[in-house]
Amino acid sequence: MKFPLRYSLLLVLFCAAAQGGEWSGNIAGELRLFPSEPLHGEQHAGNLSLSLDPEFHHEWEERGQSLVFNPFLRLDQHDPERTHADVRELYWQKVAERWELRLGIRTVFWGVTESQHLVDIINQTDLVENLDGEDKLGQPMMDLALIGEWGTLELFILPFFRERTFPGARGRLRAPLSVDTDDPEYESSAEDHHLDWALRWSRSVGDWDIGLSHFSGTGREPQLKLRLGGSDFLKLVPYYDQIQQTGLDVQLTKGPWLWKLEAIHRSGQAESFAAVTAGFEYTFTGVFGTAADVGILAEYLYDSRGDDAPLPFENDVFLGVRVGFNDTQTTELLAGAIVDPQSGATFASLELSRRLGSNWRLNVEARAFLHFPETDPAYSLRNDDYLQAELAWYF
Repeated sequence: MKFPLRYSLLLVLFCAAAQGGEWSGNIAGELRLFPSEPLHGEQHAGNLSLSLDPEFHHEWEERGQSLVFNPFLRLDQHDPERTHADVRELYWQKVAERWELRLGIRTVFWGVTESQHLVDIINQTDLVENLDGEDKLGQPMMDLALIGEWGTLELFILPFFRERTFPGARGRLRAPLSVDTDDPEYESSAEDHHLDWALRWSRSVGDWDIGLSHFSGTGREPQLKLRLGGSDFLKLVPYYDQIQQTGLDVQLTKGPWLWKLEAIHRSGQAESFAAVTAGFEYTFTGVFGTAADVGILAEYLYDSRGDDAPLPFENDVFLGVRVGFNDTQTTELLAGAIVDPQSGATFASLELSRRLGSNWRLNVEARAFLHFPETDPAYSLRNDDYLQAELAWYF
């Protein structure tokens, strides 16, 4: 679905002119450098892009209502598939004492672990933005939350499905064959108009934060099926199953310790399977007499499908460190690696963020794919180690 961004923008601009409101957001330039030769001749060793990520917010305090609009635009130097626009959020919200109602397009996040978010299933991944799965496409929905002493129960009605984005033939971090996003296949005859739904109950009890969820509908993770193209070339076509997924997320806070768990059971994608990510984060404060806090992270990633899992994380260990320097520039560092103890395959990552002055922020990111065997789903990324720098201006 191509959201009518220009009409959405005109609507919110009209609301801004008529009722007032506040704009915020950022404009950012991004540079990616790939030190290794590309595996495909049409790819490049470097890439520039420009993104626009504004947000409009207006609130009617006396009515308990608000309006949020967050469009997104990226212009990419080489990959036409990465040049894209999306409405991340455009929704109306009503807040009462015991209930909340939201109608429109939203981004909803579930999860507590660092290395991956098993239970996070409402929004589709915007894979052309980043491989880490943190960037999401806006999802049309109705969200009703009932709030009581027993916790919060949310009901989601999801009337339209968003297809996953994939890098194009000229983009890096792509599959070995081109993914044809123009001709997806669906298990449901309703295709992208299947009515999905989800429930989530959450509650904080003492030091515990607990979430229990269930999703029914079109799976967000497509199978990539091999098909013959019109000119006798092979291509990959996304196939979206109908799934049932039950999820549990738990976090226990005990002083400097954070204990984390995410677990799911899913049926509908061939055989049913279970997956778990569990671990901890321990934070040292005021390290070496400074203002810095250092967190040590460790998690275990398990998928009952084993080597048949379409993702590389089926029996792996994540180790990482998080540093908050607590300085005036709010400098933050996160570094870690996911390691397969059997094959030695390692996905290493580093993220560094630092504010420059009052309106600028520099974000640096590095990813490396080390020792991946040919049988690993991530083997096609073996030459796609990269260093990325983003300079963003906030308004």
